[in-house]
Amino acid sequence: MSTSANGSGTGALSATRPTEVSQLDRVVIRFAGDSGDGMQLTGDRFTSEAAAFGNDLATLPNYPAEIRAPQGTIPGVSSFQVHFADYDILTPGDRPDVLVAMNPAALKANLADVPNGGTIIVNTDEFTKRNLSKVGYGSDPLEDDSLSAYEVHRVAMSTLTQGALADTGLGKKDAERCKNMFALGLLSWMYHRPTEGTERFLREKFAKKPDIAEANVLAFRAGWNYGETTEAFGTTFEVAPAKLARGTYRQITGNTALAYGIVAAGQRSGLPVLLGTYPITPASDVLHELSKHKNFGILTFQAEDEIAGIGAALGASYGGALGVTSTSGPGIALKSETIGLGVMTELPLLVIDVQRGGPSTGLPTKTEQADLLQAMFGRNSESPVPIVAPCTPADCFDIALEATRIALTYRTPVLLLSDGAIANGSEPWLIPDVESLPDLRVTFASEPNAPDGSGEFWPYVRDPETLAREWAVPGTPGLQHRIGGLEKADGKGNISYDPDNHDHMVRLRQRKIDNIDVPDVEVDDPSGGRARVLALGWGSSFGPIGAACRRVRKNGMPIAQAHLRHLNPFPKNLGEVLAAYDTVVVPEMNLGQLATLLRAKYLADIKSYTKIAGLPFKAEELENVFTDIIRDKEVVA
Repeated sequence: MSTSANGSGTGALSATRPTEVSQLDRVVIRFAGDSGDGMQLTGDRFTSEAAAFGNDLATLPNYPAEIRAPQGTIPGVSSFQVHFADYDILTPGDRPDVLVAMNPAALKANLADVPNGGTIIVNTDEFTKRNLSKVGYGSDPLEDDSLSAYEVHRVAMSTLTQGALADTGLGKKDAERCKNMFALGLLSWMYHRPTEGTERFLREKFAKKPDIAEANVLAFRAGWNYGETTEAFGTTFEVAPAKLARGTYRQITGNTALAYGIVAAGQRSGLPVLLGTYPITPASDVLHELSKHKNFGILTFQAEDEIAGIGAALGASYGGALGVTSTSGPGIALKSETIGLGVMTELPLLVIDVQRGGPSTGLPTKTEQADLLQAMFGRNSESPVPIVAPCTPADCFDIALEATRIALTYRTPVLLLSDGAIANGSEPWLIPDVESLPDLRVTFASEPNAPDGSGEFWPYVRDPETLAREWAVPGTPGLQHRIGGLEKADGKGNISYDPDNHDHMVRLRQRKIDNIDVPDVEVDDPSGGRARVLALGWGSSFGPIGAACRRVRKNGMPIAQAHLRHLNPFPKNLGEVLAAYDTVVVPEMNLGQLATLLRAKYLADIKSYTKIAGLPFKAEELENVFTDIIRDKEVVA
């Protein structure tokens, strides 16, 4: 990289002052500020450059539910945490090694997470008496020695940014808005991050406002040059690229991966795709991304409400397309009747639930795993549906294909349970070879199938293996048929109130779901079978459980880990796996919903560990939980 240190040239920056370089294997950085300070953009750009550099990474965005929360207050703090390393990592990190605090509220809201000796970089311009009093500081923490346990760097980011942009003609307010790019430039210098990609991104993002684009580039360079020229930072840090499997990678969020998985499902099935939906946090980005891909046969329909959205999706499935709808917990409540209609009509339908804190409106921007029982039982009568759940952002791509396979093969709605941590988090994704993806092509009914030789088409004639009924596109000559919400006579599909027929059809629909072919659950047990404790999870608990198990094993204690991607039906070997361990502990971000299902089905003694804080588990807390359980078992033994 080469350009002059004053920021002139084509955009790249180069060091002119020697500094000590410290080699690290991993770093956790948290950018925090007011909800209008651009922390999400700042964190996303740092993450993109880490991905381009080749680090493994995981992120945790955290922001207020309000569109514009009260400025300078703790409820209005927005943060973005990125964990990047030279080896494979599983979580966005428990505690930030570096906290960038843009105001007193950001410092107070996040200080408890910073370990002793951690680095804190603060924007001193915001530490005014008024801002300090807003968050309950009786004195300035930068002056009263209360931060003595940390390495604190005081940087007048607002003033320095305004100075760097003094000749651009921007007003003071517009210039100050670029201070997040100053912070990004400083951190990019500290950690030897590439700069060309960020400058290119800024010029593309603000292409219609070139003066704003150049102002942000100048602020970014000013932050980089501040680190280079000031003597406050005597050390920079390097984190080498990770040794990942060979291939082409890109950074991806869970919601984007879901959208790409749906696009791939449409291509591999040969079906047009209709997303009928209504915007709701944190699922809206699925709609936003899919709306960009009309060239792949994707039609997105933003309906007037949740009910209309799923109605359109189910209607598309009736017409021979792949119907998809996306929402969060409150939307599932509204869609439940139409999901039941999909169960009765036995049409393929993909229902995406990106879970958030509840009940009711709850915590729209926070994560939770509390919709599992709703997905299992949240409909009237016996309305069984398959349930799948991704374990990481990148896994959302694969789980979308798996959900589509089940929906098309077995002619059923499928509930896909993502959650806020997965949806908004990001990680490297190995872009797959399209030809390696599953073949999802379907065969539509093409001729009459009545077994009595009448020449009629019976919509409920079933495949003997999958029990799926035939799928006939409306308008196909000779295949006139009736489906709907009223109970149907087996085979013919005529409305039936016969008690024996109803009993038969209810059991038949249940048997179809119970017999869905799903992979066996795999157990990770490096101890060679010595472990007596199994940690079992689902959804976004995968990363924290895995990281905690690594720590426990490093301390010399055996523990096994397993993870469920299929929650209905369960893998056929799950009962055998549970019975093989003395203790099964299930961490969940709810009050024990999976534990309840496992106890009911397998009569297993499940030890439940729950958390409903709107934030993911930390590896540290699960390490302590697992360690205590293992030690208790050793004492008993």
